[in-house]
Amino acid sequence: MTDHSNRGGEPSSHTTVNVQPERGGGGGGFIALLIGGLVVVVAIIAVVLLSGNNPAKDAADTRIDVDVNLPPMDAPRLPEVEPPTLPTPGPAPSN
Repeated sequence: MTDHSNRGGEPSSHTTVNVQPERGGGGGGFIALLIGGLVVVVAIIAVVLLSGNNPAKDAADTRIDVDVNLPPMDAPRLPEVEPPTLPTPGPAPSN
């Protein structure tokens, strides 16, 4: 048997305290960076579209006339096939 007393004859006591450090702010900085990047992308798109220097106005006519009228076609004829016959059931069993 183990004696858990100190030299003075009194039992000793042990206390363990676990202290967790406080967590940081999380992903707030990342979210701010993401939103800032989206704002910059939207601003660049707005400048490009609203600058008035639209090359689509100077493009050639892109309308194309396509004729898709095809001659009528007949469906291929399938061979004549006799439908399968089912065997007739035998007499009912007598119980």
